[in-house]
This record gives sequence, C-alpha cells and structure tokens, in this order.
Amino acid sequence: MTSIQTEPRSGSRSGVGASVPRPDGTLKVTGEFAYSSDLWLDGMLWGATLRSPHPSAWIRSIDIGPALAMPGVFAVLTHEDVPGEKFYGLEHRDQPVLAVDQVRYQGEPVALVAADHPETARRAAAAIIVAYEPREAVVDPRRAAFDPSCPPVHPHGNLVRHQPVRVGDRFQAEVVVTGEYEVGMQDQAFLGPESGLAVPAEDGGVDLFIATQWLHVDQDQVAPCLGLPKEKVRLSLAGVGGAFGAREDLSMQIHASMLALRTGRPVKIVYGREESFFGHVHRHPAWMRYEHGATADGRLVYVRAEILLDGGAYCSTSRAVVGNAASLGVGPYEVDNVRIDAYGVYTNNPPCGAMRGFGAVQACYAYESQMDRLAEACGLSPVEIRIRNAVSQGSRLATGQVVDSPAPLAGMLRELAAMPLPGSTVTRRSITEPSSAKPSSAEPVPDLRSLPGGVSQTTHGEGVRRGVGYGVGIKNICFSEGFDDYSTARVRVELLGGEPHVLVHTAAAEVGQGLITVKAQIARTELGIDKVTVAPADTSVGSAGSSSASRQSYVTGGAVKAACEAVRERLDSLRAGDPELGLVELLERFGPVEETREYRHRPTFPMDPVTGQGDSHTQLALCVHRAVVDVDVELGLVKVVELAAVQDVGRILNPVALEGQIHGGTAQGLGLALMEEIQVRDGRVLNPSFTDYLIPTILDMPPMRLSILENPDPHAPYGLRGAGEPPTLSSTPAVAAAVRAATGLELPRVPIRPEDIALAAPS
Repeated sequence: MTSIQTEPRSGSRSGVGASVPRPDGTLKVTGEFAYSSDLWLDGMLWGATLRSPHPSAWIRSIDIGPALAMPGVFAVLTHEDVPGEKFYGLEHRDQPVLAVDQVRYQGEPVALVAADHPETARRAAAAIIVAYEPREAVVDPRRAAFDPSCPPVHPHGNLVRHQPVRVGDRFQAEVVVTGEYEVGMQDQAFLGPESGLAVPAEDGGVDLFIATQWLHVDQDQVAPCLGLPKEKVRLSLAGVGGAFGAREDLSMQIHASMLALRTGRPVKIVYGREESFFGHVHRHPAWMRYEHGATADGRLVYVRAEILLDGGAYCSTSRAVVGNAASLGVGPYEVDNVRIDAYGVYTNNPPCGAMRGFGAVQACYAYESQMDRLAEACGLSPVEIRIRNAVSQGSRLATGQVVDSPAPLAGMLRELAAMPLPGSTVTRRSITEPSSAKPSSAEPVPDLRSLPGGVSQTTHGEGVRRGVGYGVGIKNICFSEGFDDYSTARVRVELLGGEPHVLVHTAAAEVGQGLITVKAQIARTELGIDKVTVAPADTSVGSAGSSSASRQSYVTGGAVKAACEAVRERLDSLRAGDPELGLVELLERFGPVEETREYRHRPTFPMDPVTGQGDSHTQLALCVHRAVVDVDVELGLVKVVELAAVQDVGRILNPVALEGQIHGGTAQGLGLALMEEIQVRDGRVLNPSFTDYLIPTILDMPPMRLSILENPDPHAPYGLRGAGEPPTLSSTPAVAAAVRAATGLELPRVPIRPEDIALAAPS
C-alpha cells in the first residue's frame, strides 16, 4: 500500500489527511443550521404549484379566476406568463416551465400562485380549474422502446438513447448462465425538501437563494426562461438538506423567480413531503437480461446484456445514465467478447435522472447476480470466481479503455474474505420445527432486537437462517464522454487583525458531503496558514460544476490547490528581493494577494455510437462489500447483521468524513436491496410519503468493518479517488446475495420484499 505524502508547509495539523471537524457539523446536530426552508424576508410572499393529477392528458382550458378572486392572492401564472423560453432541461431542453397544451406525468406543474400566507397559496392553487382530456399513458418501457404501435411520448419518439458495446465475436462457452433482473425506482429521499427564496432586484433581475447541486447550470436554464441575461440572474447557495442527484434538475427555481418578478416582492416556495416526491427526478428503474459464458474453471469468455432504463417523461440526465450503464455493464472483470445494448426511453412515468451511482448501480446488481450464478455453475466460491476475472492495472475495459492506475481488486477481495465473520446472536431453529416449540433450558433466550423484524415482530428465532453474500462495484468518477468538466477557485491571502488569513471562494455546492472542510484543508496544506475561511458559494465566481459524480474533491479540490499554488508563486516572486521577508511583513508591504484558477481533469471522449469504444471516463473507483444477514424465511423478514467493505480511495483527505461517505453510500445500497421503492401503477405514484416509502434508519444499519486503501492515482490531485458513490453500487448486490444464500431463492429483483421470501415456493 502506497500513498502520496503532502506535509503542511508550516506545521498545520488540520491540513490534508487530518480528521478536521466540519464547521457546519455542530450547527446541524443542534438544529441551528439554516437550511433553504428557513429563509425569510419581511414582506415576502409564499408560492404554491398546481400539479397535474394525470400521467398523460391534453389541457383544454385553465380558469384562474377563482384563485385570483381569493383575498391575499397576489399572482396566478400559467405558461402564457413565462417571459422567455418555455422549455428547459439539463441535457435536452424538453421540459416545460409550466405545461403548455398537455401533461406527460402525474405531478407536472401547470400553474403558480403567490399569496401572503402559505395556506392561502395552497388553497388558491386548488381553486384553479383545469379541463383535462386524459389519454392513453405509456407506462411500459419495453413497449415504449420496441413496439412501433406505441404512442410517442414526445414528437421525436420514445427512444432517448441506444448505446451498444461491441467487442469480439466469440459467444460460445463451456458454461453458460442467464438471468433476468429488475431494479425498482429508488428515491433520493433527502430530508430537506425543495425550497428557496427569489428576490426581485433593482436592475430588473432576480437574486435567487436556492438549495441546489450546480449553481451555474441552474443559472444557464433559469435566465433564458425569465428572458434575462445571465448576469441579471444571481444565485447563492442556501443550506442544503441532502441531494444525492435529485437537485441537479430544476424544481422551483424558475417558478419562484417568475412570481417574484411579477409581484415585485420576495417569494418563497417550500415543497411538502408529498410534493417533493413529484418535484424531483428519481433513480431509473431497470430491466436487464444477461448471459455470461465461461470456461469450466470460471474464466469469462463472453458477456451479452440488454439493459432497459425507464427515463420517465423528460430527458434529464438519461443519456449519460445510459452511457454509464453501457460502459460499465460487465463490471470490473476481464472479458474479451462483449455485446451490450443499453436503452433509455421516455414513458409517462415519473421523470428519472441522477441518483448516487448514476446508471452503474442498476448494471452492478445484474452482473454481480450473474457472477454468483456463474460461481455455482463452476463449483467455485463467490470470492474465487471474482478473483479469477478481476481487472488490475493494465486491464482493458469493454469500451477499450485501459485501466492506467492501481486497481488491486483481487487483493481487495482476499482482504474482505479474510475478515472475521460475526458470531451468532440468536438461537435459530430448523424451518421444519414447529413455531410453538419452546426453547430448552439449555438454550439462551434470544434478544428480540437482534432478530429479523426486531421487537415489533413475532419471530422468536424460529425459521431464521443466516446468509453471507459478496458484491463488487466499479464506478466512473467525474463527468465522462467528452464533457468539459472543470472547476474554478479564487484564493486570497490577506492580513486580518494582524494575522495572515486565507479566503477560498468557489461555486461548488456543499450538499452534506463535507466539501467546505476539504477546501480549507487543502488551503492550509498548500499555504501553511491555519486561518482559512470558505466563502459562501454563489455565481459571482466561475463555475465549479455539479456536486455529483464524486467529482468535487477531485475537480474543485484541484482548482483550490492550483489557486493556492499560484498565490504561493506570487508571494515568492514578491519576496524575491528579500528572501528573509516574513509573510506578515510581505502582506503589509504589498497588500492582499489573490489568484483565480480553473482546473480540468484529463480529456475524455464520447463512446462510439456503434461499437461503444472510447476512453470515456476520467477515473474509475472500486469498492467490495460482504453482507451477513439473518432471514426469517417464514415471515420474509431480513436483518442485516453486519456489512464489511474494502475501498481504494487513492488518498485519504479526511478520514472521519471519508468513513461517513462509505457508511452513507452503503446505507442507500442497503435501502435499495431491501426496502426503498417508489411504487408506480398506471403512471401514478402510490406511496409519496415517508410512511409508505421506507428508508433505512439507524436501527436498520448494522455495524460495519471498513478497510480503506490508499493506492494513489497519478492523474489526480494528491492521488485521490472519488469515494462517495462506489459503496452504493456494491452494497446492494452483496445484501441480495446474502438473502439468496439464506433462503435458496433466486430473488432476481430489488428491493426484496417480505412476500418474495415468505410466499415463494419452498426450496
């Protein structure tokens, strides 16, 4: 294990590599942190949105009269009131600010209201009369993709992207395993709902305080729809209560700004929890068919796959999600013959876009399930089959891209398998033993808290079986396929109170990942100055890109490092005539020193549209998980007893924060495996609440064993490797594999529901 050492330049103990406390941490745990939903200005109005109850319908008329007549209502707006362009979007501007002549999903915004009280605004929105003509909703993604008779969701058809990968021509093998797999629609389930405050400005523009992941791309979409130049649409980051991809797309940004400009008053919009489920994109549900061929001793010969992703009503980031699923569709394994077809389609289901893992999660569940089937067919252990096929530095991926940095996957698997397994905490009986049988006096009384279902369920240990499963994931870091991915940082060194002080300013969104802390650590390391302030993120500095794709430590960290180096060079040049001149004296003589730098990672290239070949990714990261579960096979209840993970992060910037990222990513993977799913029937969401959409709590998360490796990537700042997403990939198939091992069931779909176990045919 190696690492790149960077010592603080003046003995600072809070630079890169230290577990520096987060400046926002205490405020958040004590409830004093100001989130976007806490924003307030005297005289502000409240905004509300009227949304479609239909997944697909023509709009024949809209009567806003009853809403306008209500006391306290200041404005009611429809698509006719959009002052500029009527459509926006991240990759393709296909989404209307407000529905024009039709709605394409349940929850699509139709009209806006501004009032002097939030309840008045909601009642006024409900009073708007919309005449809908419902029509056939396209809800089957396979029909949308492959049936020529299927109605088009958009005039140009239902296909968002088809990305093939073609390598080799040998598709016969001694051992062949096939499988069909499904991943349900997962929600990002952040706890801070969509919210923000728009303030009209004296220059005719608007100042928008918003919880988002990418200030500048919001600005790029908001300004044209308001009919304003970008410089008149100024965005500042408000407190973000979680993101995980859902805040990449716009929610209420344009709506609040329209209302503020129309009324001349500040307007605040805060979604309720149910509206939040309709107000942001979700993880693409996926249907996948895989065929793996191997030699008798378990060496992969070929992989064939079809991956179908339901993008819902609008494009969002579906094109990029399809690219990730296709390029990473065989996982971190060496195979010379590949035929993948990945599709993204439009339907009238809820729009889907970015979520932690971004296309790689869905493929990972399928190819890891296949590796377990292949292991059984070849008479090998799940660990051994993966070791025999593991990529390493110098391996070539299915896209032809060479892995040109450390990729010690085989060693990671061996280390994971060598970790001790947890002991049994319950007394388990055979499934055939009557549930009425009482424990003998020699048996310990089981602790209900350690049983599947916990104290709220009826099992006392009967029918409980233990299973162990493994999962491996490979995730691209930073944006891919030729995107101009960069970040900007401005660093200023000046005297405050007679002491040197550093001010770091970027537009990078702190969404809970700890980026503010890391930026300060980098400044201390590069400049050797302990006193560092990180300025609030806004659009008065150049773009930092999105807080997604595990990219901010890499790209914004690289920009801060570059700006600090430029400041240091300036200071050295000013000191050239007097090398003994101290920093305080230098700043007293010459004043503040400030530099702005952009940082770009090495170039990437689009995948070939026919063969899928190309160096499409900047960096690749690996994580491996082992899950231990107890399953009550009679009741279908699952208790995750322990999770263990080995992850290579290149270089640890902040150990405690990094562990938190791995724990958090693992928790979301566990949620996808066992409980999290937006249930959609005929285009309608059935469970838009935290009562019915279940997410893991601290009681669901087991103890975790972590081994964090440092094998530096020579292409990255400090050798670091993005770390936030990989654990979300590998944890889901590991948990599912452990449940399969305990039950003997195939379980081809996640999340695994109790009825999938309890109502299955006996094994």
